[in-house]
Amino acid sequence: MSERPDKELTDVRFGASRRARMKKALETAFSPTSLIIEDQSDRHQGHAGAQPGGETHFHITIVSSAFTGLNRVARQRRVMDALSAEFASGLHALGMLLKTPDEAA
Repeated sequence: MSERPDKELTDVRFGASRRARMKKALETAFSPTSLIIEDQSDRHQGHAGAQPGGETHFHITIVSSAFTGLNRVARQRRVMDALSAEFASGLHALGMLLKTPDEAA
């Protein structure tokens, strides 16, 4: 019997997708009220950092109260910190739209 966990789990030993690992890291760091992760790798074929199989270029939208009181750069730094392992393992580009719940309303 296989002990492979649900595909949304983040243990890379079981082949979890980068999107699933990003989701887990962002949910843990920001407890978002809304989280959208879009793999845009297919739009970047032939560009720097693009790899066969994709999962190199993403765009995320996060709505979280964790961004309250932070400017745009500070928000982006927190996201980059939360995803540092992904950048170290092949994530090449990340577009971000980061809002507080009041800004998203």
